[in-house]
Amino acid sequence: MFSQEPIEWPEQVELLIERLEDEAAERALSREERALMDIVETVPLIQGEDGLHGFWHSGVNHQRVINSFELIGSTTIADALNASRWCETRPDDRLDYSETEEEYLVTIEEELSAGMDELIDLVLEFIEDELT
Repeated sequence: MFSQEPIEWPEQVELLIERLEDEAAERALSREERALMDIVETVPLIQGEDGLHGFWHSGVNHQRVINSFELIGSTTIADALNASRWCETRPDDRLDYSETEEEYLVTIEEELSAGMDELIDLVLEFIEDELT
């Protein structure tokens, strides 16, 4: 199962997310703003107990989230999400995976972990380049 220290977003990111949440009730967010929201909302899901399996069995717009990671330059995470797409068709309980499936998913989640390590820097750079 996926385990990594939860991402703690810098105050700058948290304040921007709060502002965007407020503004979303009044106007449509830009694609860049929506991408940032998608990422911040999806990271806890991916870092949850069920990892990528949990992501694929959630109600999020999977392709939009993948596109959001690509938009900010996090191709490592986007690639891991795409590589684990098969989880969507697997049983609801990750414990029902075969040994081979579980080993493969763990390998993908190890790659995902590397992408998570660089995510804060990519988000901050994206905010600076696209949202300020």
